Amino acid sequence: MNKVYADATAALDGLLRDGMTIMAGGFGLCGIPENLIEALRQSGAKDLTVISNNAGVDDFGLGLLLKTRQIRKMISSYVGENKEFERQYLSGELELEFNPQGTLAERIRAGGAGIPGFYTKTGVGTLIAEGKEHKEFNGETYILETGLVADLSIVKAWKGDREGNLIYRKTARNFNPMMATAGKICVAEVEEIVEIGELDPDCIHTPGIFVDRIIQSKNLEKRIEQRTVRERENA
Repeated sequence: MNKVYADATAALDGLLRDGMTIMAGGFGLCGIPENLIEALRQSGAKDLTVISNNAGVDDFGLGLLLKTRQIRKMISSYVGENKEFERQYLSGELELEFNPQGTLAERIRAGGAGIPGFYTKTGVGTLIAEGKEHKEFNGETYILETGLVADLSIVKAWKGDREGNLIYRKTARNFNPMMATAGKICVAEVEEIVEIGELDPDCIHTPGIFVDRIIQSKNLEKRIEQRTVRERENA
């Protein structure tokens, strides 16, 4: 079975439809599947529910899909860098399901592991807990959170082989590995595709059994969300 596709458009061919749920990996703008997001934009698929830690910025990442009004609902943790997101949400054009960051990560991990729900203390006594089941364990109150699964996961890795085994690099390892397991179909883009056997088995983060299609990234920007520098001494 050949998992390697020529480009992002080819890799998503036959997988997209209006109203589907998509998980998009990355942390801030680090480790986001840039090529696959652009192919999603070009596809015109709409009414999407997107599960992602954040929503990109106005002109990059998932912000591109917000700009074209292709996203109906976001399930996220941090959305503070996107003015268009803010505008759409406050005007009632965009649905939002907010999650504490650790809860979001665990909901995705649970979904990939086939766990339908779990109890957590995070959010007890806040708006997060409204409408959710409460239960006591050893005198402490917990709330029930449900696992998340998606019709499609799009992830970004550093290296991958032709079997779809993936290695992530540093911050890009946030959210991508668990999302790869929680999608009914997983499409990965990588910076380098190597031959089978070239990756050290002990270094593989996502086994190829979870990956259905893989592409090599092209023309990556790798933007920095917030660049903070100090002035040089004696400048």
